[in-house]
Amino acid sequence: MAENENNNAMLEALDSIKPVNVGDVVKGKVLQIDDDRQAVVGIEGSGVEGIVPANQLSTKPVNDINEVVKVGDVLDLVVISKIGSDKENGSYLLSHRRLEAMKVWDEIQAKFDNGETLTATVTQAVRGGLVVDAGVRGFVPASMITDHYVDDLNQFKGQELEFKIVEIEPSENRLILSHKEIVQEQHAEAAAKIFGELAPGDVVEGKVARMTNFGAFIDLGGVDGLVHVSEISYDHVDKPADVLEVGEDVKVKVLSVDPERERISLSIKQTLPGPWDDIESKAPQGTVLTGTVKRLTSFGAFVEVFPGVEGLVHISQISHKHIATPADVLKVGEEVQVKVLNVEADKQRLGLSIKALQEAPKDAESNNGGARRPRRRNNNNNFAADAPEEETGFTLGDLIGDELKNAGK
Repeated sequence: MAENENNNAMLEALDSIKPVNVGDVVKGKVLQIDDDRQAVVGIEGSGVEGIVPANQLSTKPVNDINEVVKVGDVLDLVVISKIGSDKENGSYLLSHRRLEAMKVWDEIQAKFDNGETLTATVTQAVRGGLVVDAGVRGFVPASMITDHYVDDLNQFKGQELEFKIVEIEPSENRLILSHKEIVQEQHAEAAAKIFGELAPGDVVEGKVARMTNFGAFIDLGGVDGLVHVSEISYDHVDKPADVLEVGEDVKVKVLSVDPERERISLSIKQTLPGPWDDIESKAPQGTVLTGTVKRLTSFGAFVEVFPGVEGLVHISQISHKHIATPADVLKVGEEVQVKVLNVEADKQRLGLSIKALQEAPKDAESNNGGARRPRRRNNNNNFAADAPEEETGFTLGDLIGDELKNAGK
Protein backbone atom coordinates (compact mmCIF):
# COMPACT_ATOMS: atom_id res chain seq x y z
CA MET A 1 0.00 0.00 0.00
CA ALA A 2 2.75 2.36 1.01
CA GLU A 3 4.72 1.39 -2.06
CA ASN A 4 1.78 2.27 -4.29
CA GLU A 5 1.44 5.64 -2.62
CA ASN A 6 5.12 6.38 -3.24
CA ASN A 7 4.80 5.42 -6.85
CA ASN A 8 1.76 7.61 -7.29
CA ALA A 9 3.61 10.56 -5.69
CA MET A 10 6.52 10.07 -8.07
CA LEU A 11 4.19 9.90 -11.03
CA GLU A 12 2.43 13.08 -9.96
CA ALA A 13 5.78 14.83 -9.50
CA LEU A 14 6.87 13.74 -12.96
CA ASP A 15 3.58 14.88 -14.46
CA SER A 16 3.99 18.30 -12.85
CA ILE A 17 7.32 18.89 -14.58
CA LYS A 18 6.73 21.08 -17.60
CA PRO A 19 8.85 20.68 -20.71
CA VAL A 20 11.04 23.65 -21.69
CA ASN A 21 11.00 24.76 -25.29
CA VAL A 22 12.92 27.46 -27.16
CA GLY A 23 10.89 30.65 -27.16
CA ASP A 24 9.07 29.90 -23.92
CA VAL A 25 8.77 32.63 -21.31
CA VAL A 26 9.68 31.17 -17.93
CA LYS A 27 10.53 32.22 -14.40
CA GLY A 28 13.98 31.50 -13.07
CA LYS A 29 15.30 31.79 -9.52
CA VAL A 30 18.93 32.87 -9.23
CA LEU A 31 20.83 30.03 -7.52
CA GLN A 32 24.32 31.43 -7.89
CA ILE A 33 26.52 33.87 -9.82
CA ASP A 34 29.60 32.13 -11.17
CA ASP A 35 33.03 33.40 -12.10
CA ASP A 36 32.10 33.68 -15.77
CA ARG A 37 29.77 36.66 -15.10
CA GLN A 38 26.62 34.63 -15.57
CA ALA A 39 23.70 33.81 -13.34
CA VAL A 40 22.73 30.17 -12.80
CA VAL A 41 18.96 29.88 -12.37
CA GLY A 42 16.50 27.14 -11.60
CA ILE A 43 13.66 27.16 -14.10
CA GLU A 44 10.45 26.95 -12.07
CA GLY A 45 8.25 23.95 -12.76
CA SER A 46 10.84 22.19 -14.95
CA GLY A 47 13.37 20.75 -12.56
CA VAL A 48 16.21 21.94 -14.79
CA GLU A 49 18.65 24.79 -14.66
CA GLY A 50 19.67 27.45 -17.12
CA ILE A 51 22.27 30.20 -17.38
CA VAL A 52 21.83 33.93 -18.02
CA PRO A 53 25.02 35.65 -19.25
CA ALA A 54 25.61 39.21 -18.01
CA ASN A 55 24.96 40.64 -21.48
CA GLN A 56 21.49 39.00 -21.44
CA LEU A 57 20.38 40.50 -18.14
CA SER A 58 19.44 43.98 -19.39
CA THR A 59 19.06 46.09 -22.51
CA LYS A 60 21.56 48.47 -20.86
CA PRO A 61 25.29 47.70 -20.51
CA VAL A 62 26.11 45.62 -17.40
CA ASN A 63 29.47 46.47 -15.85
CA ASP A 64 28.98 44.59 -12.56
CA ILE A 65 26.58 41.66 -12.61
CA ASN A 66 26.22 41.79 -8.82
CA GLU A 67 24.65 45.23 -9.12
CA VAL A 68 21.93 43.85 -11.39
CA VAL A 69 20.96 40.55 -9.76
CA LYS A 70 21.59 38.64 -6.55
CA VAL A 71 20.99 35.10 -5.31
CA GLY A 72 17.30 34.55 -4.60
CA ASP A 73 15.99 36.96 -7.26
CA VAL A 74 13.25 35.61 -9.52
CA LEU A 75 13.49 36.77 -13.13
CA ASP A 76 11.18 36.62 -16.12
CA LEU A 77 13.22 34.97 -18.87
CA VAL A 78 12.88 33.76 -22.42
CA VAL A 79 14.47 30.52 -23.57
CA ILE A 80 17.00 31.22 -26.32
CA SER A 81 18.44 27.76 -26.95
CA LYS A 82 19.21 24.37 -25.46
CA ILE A 83 22.85 23.89 -24.57
CA GLY A 84 22.80 20.27 -23.44
CA SER A 85 21.69 18.61 -20.26
CA ASP A 86 25.19 17.35 -19.55
CA LYS A 87 26.59 20.85 -19.20
CA GLU A 88 27.72 21.71 -15.72
CA ASN A 89 25.92 25.06 -15.41
CA GLY A 90 22.56 24.11 -16.81
CA SER A 91 20.90 22.97 -19.97
CA TYR A 92 19.31 26.14 -21.37
CA LEU A 93 20.53 29.58 -22.42
CA LEU A 94 18.13 32.21 -21.11
CA SER A 95 17.71 35.95 -21.58
CA HIS A 96 16.02 38.70 -19.62
CA ARG A 97 17.27 41.34 -22.09
CA ARG A 98 15.36 39.85 -24.99
CA LEU A 99 12.20 39.75 -22.95
CA GLU A 100 12.64 43.46 -22.15
CA ALA A 101 13.32 44.14 -25.81
CA MET A 102 10.14 42.32 -26.85
CA LYS A 103 8.14 44.62 -24.56
CA VAL A 104 9.97 47.66 -25.99
CA TRP A 105 9.25 46.55 -29.55
CA ASP A 106 5.55 46.19 -28.64
CA GLU A 107 5.55 49.73 -27.20
CA ILE A 108 7.32 51.15 -30.26
CA GLN A 109 4.93 49.33 -32.58
CA ALA A 110 2.00 50.89 -30.71
CA LYS A 111 3.54 54.36 -31.08
CA PHE A 112 4.11 53.73 -34.78
CA ASP A 113 0.51 52.58 -35.28
CA ASN A 114 -0.79 55.68 -33.46
CA GLY A 115 1.48 58.11 -35.31
CA GLU A 116 3.32 59.04 -32.12
CA THR A 117 6.97 60.03 -31.78
CA LEU A 118 9.55 58.65 -29.38
CA THR A 119 12.46 60.14 -27.44
CA ALA A 120 15.86 58.46 -27.43
CA THR A 121 19.50 59.21 -26.62
CA VAL A 122 22.19 59.23 -29.29
CA THR A 123 24.88 56.71 -28.30
CA GLN A 124 27.12 56.68 -31.38
CA ALA A 125 27.96 58.57 -34.52
CA VAL A 126 28.79 56.04 -37.23
CA ARG A 127 29.41 56.21 -40.93
CA GLY A 128 26.14 57.19 -42.52
CA GLY A 129 24.21 58.27 -39.45
CA LEU A 130 23.52 57.99 -35.73
CA VAL A 131 22.86 55.04 -33.41
CA VAL A 132 20.31 55.71 -30.67
CA ASP A 133 19.12 53.85 -27.58
CA ALA A 134 15.36 53.59 -27.70
CA GLY A 135 15.31 50.57 -25.38
CA VAL A 136 16.38 48.76 -28.52
CA ARG A 137 18.93 49.86 -31.09
CA GLY A 138 17.65 52.48 -33.51
CA PHE A 139 19.37 54.04 -36.51
CA VAL A 140 19.02 57.56 -37.92
CA PRO A 141 20.42 57.99 -41.47
CA ALA A 142 22.50 61.14 -41.94
CA SER A 143 19.91 62.54 -44.36
CA MET A 144 17.25 62.26 -41.65
CA ILE A 145 19.11 63.98 -38.80
CA THR A 146 18.26 67.60 -39.51
CA ASP A 147 17.20 69.98 -42.27
CA HIS A 148 20.72 71.11 -43.22
CA TYR A 149 24.07 69.51 -43.94
CA VAL A 150 26.06 68.56 -40.83
CA ASP A 151 29.80 68.02 -41.20
CA ASP A 152 30.50 66.47 -37.78
CA LEU A 153 27.89 64.00 -36.51
CA ASN A 154 29.73 63.60 -33.19
CA GLN A 155 28.10 66.81 -31.96
CA PHE A 156 24.86 64.84 -31.46
CA LYS A 157 26.43 62.16 -29.25
CA GLY A 158 24.79 62.11 -25.82
CA GLN A 159 21.86 64.29 -26.89
CA GLU A 160 18.30 63.22 -26.16
CA LEU A 161 16.20 63.93 -29.25
CA GLU A 162 12.67 63.42 -30.44
CA PHE A 163 12.20 61.11 -33.42
CA LYS A 164 9.51 60.07 -35.85
CA ILE A 165 9.34 56.31 -36.49
CA VAL A 166 10.00 55.71 -40.18
CA GLU A 167 10.33 51.93 -40.31
CA ILE A 168 9.98 49.15 -37.73
CA GLU A 169 10.72 45.43 -38.14
CA PRO A 170 11.19 43.67 -34.75
CA SER A 171 12.00 40.28 -36.30
CA GLU A 172 15.07 41.86 -37.91
CA ASN A 173 15.82 44.25 -35.04
CA ARG A 174 15.31 47.04 -37.55
CA LEU A 175 14.23 50.47 -36.33
CA ILE A 176 14.70 53.49 -38.62
CA LEU A 177 14.07 56.92 -37.12
CA SER A 178 14.00 60.52 -38.36
CA HIS A 179 14.71 63.73 -36.45
CA LYS A 180 14.55 65.83 -39.62
CA GLU A 181 10.78 65.80 -39.75
CA ILE A 182 10.60 66.97 -36.13
CA VAL A 183 13.00 69.82 -36.95
CA GLN A 184 10.95 70.81 -39.99
CA GLU A 185 7.70 70.88 -38.00
CA GLN A 186 9.32 72.94 -35.23
CA HIS A 187 10.84 75.25 -37.83
CA ALA A 188 7.48 75.86 -39.51
CA GLU A 189 5.88 76.81 -36.18
CA ALA A 190 8.79 79.05 -35.19
CA ALA A 191 8.93 80.69 -38.64
CA ALA A 192 5.27 81.64 -38.52
CA LYS A 193 5.81 83.30 -35.14
CA ILE A 194 9.15 85.01 -35.85
CA PHE A 195 8.33 86.33 -39.32
CA GLY A 196 5.09 87.66 -37.95
CA GLU A 197 6.85 89.66 -35.22
CA LEU A 198 10.33 90.56 -36.48
CA ALA A 199 10.98 93.86 -38.27
CA PRO A 200 14.09 95.69 -39.60
CA GLY A 201 15.71 97.72 -36.85
CA ASP A 202 14.78 95.32 -34.05
CA VAL A 203 17.59 94.29 -31.69
CA VAL A 204 17.18 90.71 -30.42
CA GLU A 205 19.12 87.95 -28.68
CA GLY A 206 20.29 84.84 -30.51
CA LYS A 207 22.71 81.94 -30.36
CA VAL A 208 25.44 81.09 -32.87
CA ALA A 209 24.15 77.92 -34.55
CA ARG A 210 26.77 77.30 -37.25
CA MET A 211 29.40 79.12 -39.25
CA THR A 212 30.68 79.25 -42.81
CA ASN A 213 33.48 81.25 -44.40
CA PHE A 214 31.02 83.95 -45.48
CA GLY A 215 29.13 84.41 -42.22
CA ALA A 216 27.48 83.05 -39.08
CA PHE A 217 23.96 81.66 -38.76
CA ILE A 218 22.22 82.84 -35.61
CA ASP A 219 19.36 80.83 -34.08
CA LEU A 220 16.62 83.29 -33.18
CA GLY A 221 14.41 80.63 -31.63
CA GLY A 222 13.85 77.99 -34.29
CA VAL A 223 14.73 80.15 -37.29
CA ASP A 224 18.27 81.07 -38.37
CA GLY A 225 19.33 84.51 -39.54
CA LEU A 226 22.62 85.29 -41.29
CA VAL A 227 25.27 87.69 -40.08
CA HIS A 228 27.54 88.32 -43.05
CA VAL A 229 31.24 88.32 -42.17
CA SER A 230 31.35 92.06 -42.89
CA GLU A 231 28.66 92.67 -40.24
CA ILE A 232 30.39 90.83 -37.39
CA SER A 233 32.79 93.54 -36.27
CA TYR A 234 34.10 96.98 -37.15
CA ASP A 235 37.52 95.30 -37.21
CA HIS A 236 38.41 93.23 -40.26
CA VAL A 237 37.36 89.59 -39.81
CA ASP A 238 38.80 86.90 -42.09
CA LYS A 239 36.59 84.06 -40.83
CA PRO A 240 33.65 84.09 -38.40
CA ALA A 241 35.27 81.27 -36.43
CA ASP A 242 38.12 83.65 -35.56
CA VAL A 243 35.84 85.71 -33.30
CA LEU A 244 32.71 83.60 -32.65
CA GLU A 245 31.95 80.17 -31.17
CA VAL A 246 29.05 77.81 -31.83
CA GLY A 247 26.62 78.09 -28.92
CA GLU A 248 27.70 81.62 -28.04
CA ASP A 249 24.93 84.07 -27.11
CA VAL A 250 24.97 87.25 -29.19
CA LYS A 251 22.95 90.43 -29.61
CA VAL A 252 21.99 91.21 -33.21
CA LYS A 253 20.23 93.96 -35.12
CA VAL A 254 17.73 92.99 -37.83
CA LEU A 255 18.75 94.49 -41.17
CA SER A 256 16.09 92.92 -43.40
CA VAL A 257 13.34 90.30 -43.29
CA ASP A 258 12.15 88.28 -46.31
CA PRO A 259 9.25 86.00 -45.24
CA GLU A 260 8.73 84.55 -48.73
CA ARG A 261 12.32 83.31 -48.98
CA GLU A 262 12.57 82.82 -45.21
CA ARG A 263 15.70 84.94 -45.00
CA ILE A 264 16.74 87.24 -42.20
CA SER A 265 19.80 89.49 -42.50
CA LEU A 266 21.44 90.43 -39.21
CA SER A 267 24.29 92.52 -37.86
CA ILE A 268 26.33 92.13 -34.71
CA LYS A 269 28.53 95.17 -35.18
CA GLN A 270 25.58 97.55 -35.41
CA THR A 271 24.70 96.68 -31.81
CA LEU A 272 28.18 97.77 -30.70
CA PRO A 273 29.48 101.31 -30.14
CA GLY A 274 30.35 102.84 -33.55
CA PRO A 275 34.00 103.54 -34.32
CA TRP A 276 33.18 107.24 -34.87
CA ASP A 277 31.36 107.59 -31.55
CA ASP A 278 33.16 110.14 -29.31
CA ILE A 279 35.76 110.68 -32.04
CA GLU A 280 36.20 114.31 -30.95
CA SER A 281 37.30 113.15 -27.51
CA LYS A 282 39.38 110.26 -28.84
CA ALA A 283 41.14 112.32 -31.51
CA PRO A 284 40.89 116.05 -30.76
CA GLN A 285 42.69 118.53 -33.00
CA GLY A 286 46.43 118.42 -32.40
CA THR A 287 46.50 114.81 -31.18
CA VAL A 288 49.36 112.62 -32.40
CA LEU A 289 48.23 109.09 -33.32
CA THR A 290 49.78 105.96 -34.76
CA GLY A 291 47.95 104.49 -37.72
CA THR A 292 48.22 102.13 -40.67
CA VAL A 293 48.13 103.15 -44.31
CA LYS A 294 45.05 101.45 -45.78
CA ARG A 295 44.66 103.02 -49.22
CA LEU A 296 46.64 105.24 -51.56
CA THR A 297 45.04 107.56 -54.10
CA SER A 298 46.38 110.26 -56.41
CA PHE A 299 45.38 112.96 -53.92
CA GLY A 300 46.49 111.38 -50.65
CA ALA A 301 46.63 108.44 -48.25
CA PHE A 302 43.89 107.03 -46.02
CA VAL A 303 45.27 106.03 -42.64
CA GLU A 304 43.34 103.92 -40.10
CA VAL A 305 43.91 105.40 -36.63
CA PHE A 306 41.21 103.35 -34.80
CA PRO A 307 39.40 100.17 -35.90
CA GLY A 308 36.93 101.38 -38.53
CA VAL A 309 38.19 104.98 -38.44
CA GLU A 310 40.22 106.26 -41.38
CA GLY A 311 41.51 109.78 -41.86
CA LEU A 312 42.90 111.45 -44.97
CA VAL A 313 46.47 112.64 -45.25
CA HIS A 314 46.29 114.96 -48.25
CA ILE A 315 49.26 114.74 -50.61
CA SER A 316 50.30 118.19 -49.47
CA GLN A 317 50.51 116.90 -45.88
CA ILE A 318 52.68 113.88 -46.55
CA SER A 319 56.10 115.50 -46.91
CA HIS A 320 57.82 118.89 -46.92
CA LYS A 321 59.41 117.80 -50.18
CA HIS A 322 57.53 117.75 -53.44
CA ILE A 323 56.12 114.28 -54.31
CA ALA A 324 54.33 113.28 -57.49
CA THR A 325 52.10 110.64 -55.85
CA PRO A 326 51.66 109.33 -52.29
CA ALA A 327 53.03 105.97 -53.48
CA ASP A 328 56.42 107.62 -53.90
CA VAL A 329 56.94 107.65 -50.12
CA LEU A 330 54.20 105.45 -48.60
CA LYS A 331 52.98 101.88 -49.02
CA VAL A 332 49.80 100.09 -47.94
CA GLY A 333 50.21 98.41 -44.57
CA GLU A 334 52.92 100.82 -43.43
CA GLU A 335 52.64 102.15 -39.88
CA VAL A 336 52.92 105.92 -39.61
CA GLN A 337 52.50 108.68 -37.06
CA VAL A 338 50.01 111.40 -37.88
CA LYS A 339 48.80 114.63 -36.36
CA VAL A 340 45.07 115.45 -36.30
CA LEU A 341 44.48 118.73 -38.18
CA ASN A 342 40.68 118.80 -38.04
CA VAL A 343 37.72 116.65 -36.97
CA GLU A 344 34.28 116.58 -38.62
CA ALA A 345 32.38 114.05 -36.53
CA ASP A 346 29.04 114.56 -38.30
CA LYS A 347 30.65 113.80 -41.69
CA GLN A 348 32.96 111.12 -40.27
CA ARG A 349 36.04 112.92 -41.57
CA LEU A 350 39.48 113.30 -40.10
CA GLY A 351 42.15 115.57 -41.60
CA LEU A 352 45.60 114.22 -40.82
CA SER A 353 49.19 115.28 -41.44
CA ILE A 354 52.46 113.39 -41.52
CA LYS A 355 54.71 116.32 -42.37
CA ALA A 356 53.46 118.32 -39.37
CA LEU A 357 55.46 115.87 -37.22
CA GLN A 358 58.60 116.25 -39.35
CA GLU A 359 61.16 119.00 -39.07
CA ALA A 360 60.92 121.34 -42.03
CA PRO A 361 64.11 121.73 -44.11
CA LYS A 362 65.95 125.03 -43.50
CA ASP A 363 66.34 125.72 -47.19
CA ALA A 364 63.00 127.15 -48.34
CA GLU A 365 63.74 126.27 -51.95
CA SER A 366 64.30 122.64 -51.08
CA ASN A 367 60.88 122.70 -49.40
CA ASN A 368 59.15 123.27 -52.72
CA GLY A 369 61.44 121.34 -55.00
CA GLY A 370 63.25 124.56 -56.09
CA ALA A 371 60.17 126.83 -56.29
CA ARG A 372 59.82 129.63 -53.75
CA ARG A 373 56.72 129.65 -51.56
CA PRO A 374 54.33 132.60 -52.16
CA ARG A 375 54.50 135.21 -49.44
CA ARG A 376 52.01 137.69 -48.01
CA ARG A 377 52.53 141.30 -46.98
CA ASN A 378 52.55 142.39 -43.35
CA ASN A 379 51.20 145.63 -41.94
CA ASN A 380 54.34 147.46 -43.11
CA ASN A 381 53.68 146.41 -46.71
CA ASN A 382 56.52 143.87 -46.51
CA PHE A 383 56.22 140.18 -47.33
CA ALA A 384 55.87 137.87 -44.33
CA ALA A 385 58.38 135.07 -43.82
CA ASP A 386 57.58 131.73 -45.45
CA ALA A 387 55.46 129.47 -43.28
CA PRO A 388 53.65 126.12 -43.82
CA GLU A 389 49.95 126.37 -44.68
CA GLU A 390 48.79 124.53 -41.54
CA GLU A 391 50.70 127.04 -39.39
CA THR A 392 49.63 130.25 -41.18
CA GLY A 393 46.01 129.23 -41.57
CA PHE A 394 46.07 130.31 -45.27
CA THR A 395 45.69 128.15 -48.32
CA LEU A 396 47.85 128.62 -51.38
CA GLY A 397 44.86 130.18 -53.17
CA ASP A 398 44.39 132.65 -50.32
CA LEU A 399 48.03 133.75 -50.49
CA ILE A 400 48.13 134.19 -54.27
CA GLY A 401 44.80 136.01 -54.18
CA ASP A 402 46.14 138.53 -51.63
CA GLU A 403 49.22 139.26 -53.71
CA LEU A 404 47.19 139.86 -56.87
CA LYS A 405 44.81 142.13 -54.96
CA ASN A 406 47.71 144.16 -53.57
CA ALA A 407 49.38 144.35 -56.97
CA GLY A 408 46.29 146.01 -58.44
CA LYS A 409 46.41 148.88 -55.96
